[in-house]
Amino acid sequence: MAEAAPLRRAVLVWLLPVLWTIALGLWGLSRQDSVWRDEAATWQVARRSTVEIWHMLGNVDVVHGCYYLLMHVLFDCFGPSTTTLRLPSVLAAGIAAACVAVIGHRLAGVWAGLAGGMAFGLLPAVQFYLQEGRPYALVAAGAGISTLLLVTALQGRVPTLYWAAYGSTILLMGLLNWLSLVICLAHLATLLWTRAGREVWTRWTTASAAATACVLPLIGFSRGQSTQVSWIPPLSWHMLIGPAVLLAIGGVGALLDRPRAGRLSVAAVGLPLLAVPQIGLITLSLIQPLFLDRYILYSMLGLALLIGTAVGSAIQAVRPRFPRASKGILPVVVVTAMVALLPQSLAKRSPASRVDDVLAITADVRRMKETGSAMIFIPSARRDTKSVSPNAFAGLRDIALVESPERSGTLKGVEASPDRICAAMLAQQRILLVTDATQVAKPVTAERDKMKIAVLKKYFTPVADEQVRGRRVTVYQRLATAH
Repeated sequence: MAEAAPLRRAVLVWLLPVLWTIALGLWGLSRQDSVWRDEAATWQVARRSTVEIWHMLGNVDVVHGCYYLLMHVLFDCFGPSTTTLRLPSVLAAGIAAACVAVIGHRLAGVWAGLAGGMAFGLLPAVQFYLQEGRPYALVAAGAGISTLLLVTALQGRVPTLYWAAYGSTILLMGLLNWLSLVICLAHLATLLWTRAGREVWTRWTTASAAATACVLPLIGFSRGQSTQVSWIPPLSWHMLIGPAVLLAIGGVGALLDRPRAGRLSVAAVGLPLLAVPQIGLITLSLIQPLFLDRYILYSMLGLALLIGTAVGSAIQAVRPRFPRASKGILPVVVVTAMVALLPQSLAKRSPASRVDDVLAITADVRRMKETGSAMIFIPSARRDTKSVSPNAFAGLRDIALVESPERSGTLKGVEASPDRICAAMLAQQRILLVTDATQVAKPVTAERDKMKIAVLKKYFTPVADEQVRGRRVTVYQRLATAH
């Protein structure tokens, strides 16, 4: 019986954070049945055939190809829904929380592991992306697994299978998002900090180099599609405030761990895991703007580890004098954090938490449309509403489209020349326009879209207009004097 107690404790250390994180993910998972534009890309691509997905990856979004194929399988097995779309991210975040808890337990004790695992799911960035139908939480799970494997190797001799698993995990992370390969630099810093032995160095170098080499073709090919990220703004000083705050918090947690060179500790693992991805992405952004927090969501594992250590240190400090009271510190901390973050947690689970909702106007489209009427989209990327919910647009004619997204291997399809679209619009009596709501709309720059707006202003008049959660649908009627 005495031997079973440590085993039960070890299981609870990771099981409680898993259940806690999954519960946070399931809370408000559908976001009132809303789907925003990034998730709409996942949705529409996952519903295509494998051949169509492969064709599209040659033109756009190859960086997410592995994730799209995974979601294609899940959509085929379980059907398209917001649950199928987001549940993989919820489960992946649960795995990441478990890894944080196990690492913290091994390096700093039960309370540090449990606190770190519980903290991971509460972090605002994690709460946002654990309900996102995109690959970032899956990358975080890979980061947790690979870091746990590295820690295991540093704690003692491990079979070759461990290093094969490490390299395979890094490879999968790179295939999901090649920017995640920066984690190799974080692990390099840990090896330097702990003064790892020659065997560990040799095996780590082999595994990480092999994984990186396998991802290099994807990196090279995706560079040809770099226009996809051309919208990311250049690095500015205000963008550095968030990373600076995170690093300051992480630094305090590391100091509480009493870091020493040559010792495997939470600080030796968590601080590089937090700092190196942040610094690495900032450095890359000086060459090409790429700084988005979702690309380095996995760095939150390092922050959670350090927070767990800080809470664990507090419990250990109180325990000798107040053994009973010390057991209540973690529940109090978790409840306090939950209450403090509640407004933000509620906001992140509302449709308004994202730029737009591609499904918000579908009910209005059904109500406002007339069979046989024409429709246009400004910009053409707003055709994602039709791609995700085609039934809402049944009976409407997409007069600008000459090649569908599926056939063209794109996300938004191929539209006709401005002259042909102009002629098609002038032949209509009623046009339904889907575009961005006023508060989120950006200036129109494409000549084709400028022409659409000019024709609508000169020859048509709006007779109905609705704006809901970032999307707008307007019905235009031909002016009697324009014939």
